[in-house]
Amino acid sequence: MTGPLLVVPCLEKGRGGGHLVRSAALVRDLRSLGREAFLYAPEAEKEAALGALNALSGSFASEWVLSRQVPEGSGLSWDFIILDRFRTPGKEFAAWSALGPVIGIDEGGPCRKDFDFLIDLLPGLPGAVPANITSPALLPLPRNRRPSFFPAREFSSENKLRILVSFGAEDVPGLGPAAARALAAYAPGRLDITLAAPSRLAAPGLEGIRVLGRVPELREELAAYDLLITHFGLTCFEALYARTPVLLVSPAAYHEKLARNAGLVSAGTGGPGVRKLGSLLFTLLPQGRPELNRLFLESLYRKNEKAAACYGLAEDRTGTLADFLAAVKPLLSRGCPVCVPAKPLQAPAPLKTRGAVLARFPGTPGPADAASLRTYRRCGSCGLIRMGRMSPPPIEYETSYFFSQYKKQYGKTYLEDFPALAAMGRKRLFHIKSLLGKPGETGAGSALRLLDIGCAYGPFLLAAREEGFAPQGLEPAAGAASYVQEELGIPCVNGFFPEALKTEAPVFDVVALWYVIEHFDDPGAALTAIAGILKPRGVLAFSTPSYAGISGRKSLMEFLKNSPQDHWTIWSPGAQGILKKYGFKLKKTVVTGHHPERFPFIGRFLKGKKGNFYHIVLAFSRLFRLGDTFEAYAVKI
Repeated sequence: MTGPLLVVPCLEKGRGGGHLVRSAALVRDLRSLGREAFLYAPEAEKEAALGALNALSGSFASEWVLSRQVPEGSGLSWDFIILDRFRTPGKEFAAWSALGPVIGIDEGGPCRKDFDFLIDLLPGLPGAVPANITSPALLPLPRNRRPSFFPAREFSSENKLRILVSFGAEDVPGLGPAAARALAAYAPGRLDITLAAPSRLAAPGLEGIRVLGRVPELREELAAYDLLITHFGLTCFEALYARTPVLLVSPAAYHEKLARNAGLVSAGTGGPGVRKLGSLLFTLLPQGRPELNRLFLESLYRKNEKAAACYGLAEDRTGTLADFLAAVKPLLSRGCPVCVPAKPLQAPAPLKTRGAVLARFPGTPGPADAASLRTYRRCGSCGLIRMGRMSPPPIEYETSYFFSQYKKQYGKTYLEDFPALAAMGRKRLFHIKSLLGKPGETGAGSALRLLDIGCAYGPFLLAAREEGFAPQGLEPAAGAASYVQEELGIPCVNGFFPEALKTEAPVFDVVALWYVIEHFDDPGAALTAIAGILKPRGVLAFSTPSYAGISGRKSLMEFLKNSPQDHWTIWSPGAQGILKKYGFKLKKTVVTGHHPERFPFIGRFLKGKKGNFYHIVLAFSRLFRLGDTFEAYAVKI
């Protein structure tokens, strides 16, 4: 990929400086990895943003900042756009999404559900729209780390507990100075307190407290302290990685919920939380002298240790957010690929055909490979479900696909299953022949030409030849194509459809795709190409998984999670509307893949059994068309 990336930070007052600093660091790191990246700041805020960046994080080249979404005359087309906007307004989101795939970082607004991909660097609350990945390990983390959360020395009046108090660049409610003063007053002379308060250097009552101004990389200072007092945010997770114990005070109830959900220790919210700090860290001896509460501290260390392990922060970090995003190559259709055929990265189609997001994967904490991130949308017009990916699927159509992978799923290799597949092919040919009419009607005489796209090792081709057809295969796996050509003696082209097929004239009477159409990232283009090579009244036959079967009805989320990573679209038996758009009339649908053992509640009693109750449920599944796959037979009109 050579296209540029655009990073859009939150610049609004009252949101702190973390979003801007993080976005700038991401741009700098992406550029160091060879990716062209820019930071967006409106013209009115460009100078202020550059000033803040130079003060907070060192030099930042002004030419890396753009003030227009697409600079006039630049010819730039964004590979993708990263929004670190906290809560992106709806109109703004629509504008960005018109320019390319949009990735949200810690997005909390109502548009969260509409992002192409979501990355939560900070864990959110239960019930929120799930992200593709939640991983604090992708944050810009410190290089300096302590050996352990547990201190290597005893604290005393000589060896004081070194505390850093930091509540961000703005700290509107003033929790930082308040916490520093409260601790100093509760245990005079017992603590070594440092306050990082770049915007509140003149706050009164800070005598005896060390005050830091702007520190370019505060995270690198965390390991020098025995305790950090902060709120839920970037700094607390940086401290967990540095193995610096963290105790939180929440600015608002929302932050308190986030803290507790993340398994972190909080003193409470606002002023009451600040006032509680001293009583948590100290116990009062009979003489009224405060003594460090070692039981509380040991509990704090253990809980911090557990939280660090939970979020992938215990071990040495192996990659950054920039490393992660530098390897990303988003593959997605901006609209439904059959209703509004569109190439990736074009402007989005009407909202109805763009469809609502159904699911995002993976959704578990911890780092993940970019190739595993998937988002599914369902078209509001035709109902087709499509997958968007951050990177191409790790699937190769070679020998292992038909042997080790096939055996893992079906218990035998493809060639071992060959006789059963050929028998299934004869059943399918019965439906095809019933639609072809009299021999002269298709203009092909008695030897009707049949093309099997994705023919594998040719069981359907063999059955077609036995039934009097003149078959031809097309197969991307070189070994399988050679087997068809040499062992079966049937013509077979090695390659992908339609590029590998030389003809564009309507020369075939039948085109078949058995569990292939879902592998096309642009099925609309594939159907157009098939219509171009199929004679009038010729037959299109295909099979594919169905989300309308018992598995999809039982749990669509689980069904999509288990969907193979190279299945770009998922269909339902009601495909007549889709086929009609491309010049086909659906004549017959056969629902297949019936699995009584997958039924909710009763299914667990049917595993491994074929008794009367099994056959009753099987009959019910067939009656109500609850199979997990289906076959479609259509005629070109």
